[in-house]
Amino acid sequence: MAYVIAVPRSRVSAEYQGTTIFITPVRSPQSQLFDLRNHAGPAIRLPSTYAIPKKQPFRSGRNVTLVIHGGAGTMSRKNSTPEQQYVYKAALADALRAGYDVIRQGGEAMDAAVAAVSSMEDNPLFNSGKGAVFNSDGKNELEASIMLSKPPSTNIDYPTPPPLTRRGLSATLLTHARNPSKVVRALYLRPDLVPHPFVSAAHAEGLAQDVGEELVDPDYFFTEARWKEHRRGLGLPDEPYPSPEHSADLITFTDTAAEGQQRAEEPIPLDAYPTGTVGAVALDSRGCIAAVTSTGGKTNKLPGRIGDTPVMGAGFWAEEWKQESVRSRHYPAWLDNTLELLGLASAQPLEGKTRSVGVSGTGDGDYFVRQATASTVARRMQLLGESLKGATERVVEDLLADGGIGGLIALDGEGNVAMPLNCPGMYRGVIKADGVPKVAIFKEDGLEDMDSK
Repeated sequence: MAYVIAVPRSRVSAEYQGTTIFITPVRSPQSQLFDLRNHAGPAIRLPSTYAIPKKQPFRSGRNVTLVIHGGAGTMSRKNSTPEQQYVYKAALADALRAGYDVIRQGGEAMDAAVAAVSSMEDNPLFNSGKGAVFNSDGKNELEASIMLSKPPSTNIDYPTPPPLTRRGLSATLLTHARNPSKVVRALYLRPDLVPHPFVSAAHAEGLAQDVGEELVDPDYFFTEARWKEHRRGLGLPDEPYPSPEHSADLITFTDTAAEGQQRAEEPIPLDAYPTGTVGAVALDSRGCIAAVTSTGGKTNKLPGRIGDTPVMGAGFWAEEWKQESVRSRHYPAWLDNTLELLGLASAQPLEGKTRSVGVSGTGDGDYFVRQATASTVARRMQLLGESLKGATERVVEDLLADGGIGGLIALDGEGNVAMPLNCPGMYRGVIKADGVPKVAIFKEDGLEDMDSK
């Protein structure tokens, strides 16, 4: 087969065995064809009308970054007010600031991610912790997970350092843990007590209490909005409430109210029947990426149902690897050299380069489990040489093709962020080294600077 570099009117393309890579030229001369069968890449001469961009130097510095989501689903701009939207945006900004305060001081990625997630767990707007949905029996069953691309720093105080092979831990069927994200962090750091990557129910909560994590009465998780979702979803009247004596907690939320100010009534969630989750992915100054995810699951799920949030590879993932060459799987080395000469950044990463990624998903978790969505992002990057953007967009498209709605947040070792979604909205935000929280809700929205508000 002939290997051809084609120079059409508006772009240059390299074709090899059905794979086409496009290059945009500076000018558009008449079409010309160059037969490369008898040429090595470095010998190719380009028309003088084309400018070849200089190769950008690789930056070794770390770009501390935190990206979060507060759930994806059917939230509607039409059915919400600007005031309601602002409350959510302010809550996202608060979570970003909580996590950023950790990493800007040189803290661990996992601690930054837990700080952000626990902020949302304490906020009844989100389907986790205080705002968790009810199962079909009218109970709250919570789930959470944590995963690191590499072991945490040795300056963390724990009795037995996690072994190199201990990458994460998840917990499910929690009914008393105030902050499930803090529970999984604490148990992850105690391999002497919990040698397993997945624990559940009362025993997991007992271990969490043993290491100092707070347990609460199940009434703590009750919110009127979630209870109404539960009852209406079953075709039942809103009342009776399960804990009328606990109703004082229904007016304890305000987005950023200072101590002593008038507290607002509990806001109505924008997503009528949430399937979402909250999550954070952080990159610290050591280059470690941590993904932390927490959820109440699906409204009216069956008791005992386990979703994607605690399933490693489905709803969460973090990994670091030394990239092996994958050029030979797609096209020969001389074509790769030619593409470099043309000024196109190779579609394949440099051999030997260390790459890493962290992922947290949100949406209909049953589909994430079926497709191993989170770890598939890493596999596409590693085995196909795809960029973070390309890999995440593809897996979210695959979810939709299978009938699943949702989105995900992802972060790589260079500080690149991806937040693709296939549904009307996803509460999301990012904060980088400049410390400016930027957030968005609806699919078509760009990120909004919350420091300017």
